[in-house]
Amino acid sequence: MTEPVVLISALEHFVYCERQCALIHGDGVWMDNAHTVRGSHAHRRVDSGQHRRERGVLTLRSIPLWSEALGLSGRADTVEFDDGAVYPVEHKSGVRHGKAADLQVCAQAMCLEEMMRVEIPVAYVWYGGPRRRAQVLLDRELRADVVNTVESIRGQLRSGELPAAPNDARCGECQLEPHCLPSVTATATRIARLTSEALLL
Repeated sequence: MTEPVVLISALEHFVYCERQCALIHGDGVWMDNAHTVRGSHAHRRVDSGQHRRERGVLTLRSIPLWSEALGLSGRADTVEFDDGAVYPVEHKSGVRHGKAADLQVCAQAMCLEEMMRVEIPVAYVWYGGPRRRAQVLLDRELRADVVNTVESIRGQLRSGELPAAPNDARCGECQLEPHCLPSVTATATRIARLTSEALLL
């Protein structure tokens, strides 16, 4: 049986919500909301595929990536070549939320290392909210987190199971809330658990 290839973008979805990841990457469900539209608008430049030199740095945009070792596939927003150094730059329209962007850009760097046979010790994330670039140290711990997250996503895809809805503050910000119906499915899960417990009495 062929193992499913994991998209780099799935790491962000999985870290945010495992159910969201399953809906998008397992069931192919997608819809936009204000957050995703704002993100798409902010990505117009990096998605253009136009390469150029910026401040003496060769900047390539929308670069396909893959890793046979990790079973990963995806795209880098930007890859910069600066005096022999190579590093990906992930672009986010807002502000930092947890480690999702760090995992994404580390996965991109690990793909580039395999593709180009180079070592990439650091990468960067550009946050549009503060308009600042943050350096990400690609240490052993972060790389291990990438490997473990990829394997968790692959296990989720392999099983075909849809995780329970968290039904918490994240759900109001999620574009898939109308498909996920967290309040309904979470209630059904609680009812099933209570029923099961009652039958054991």
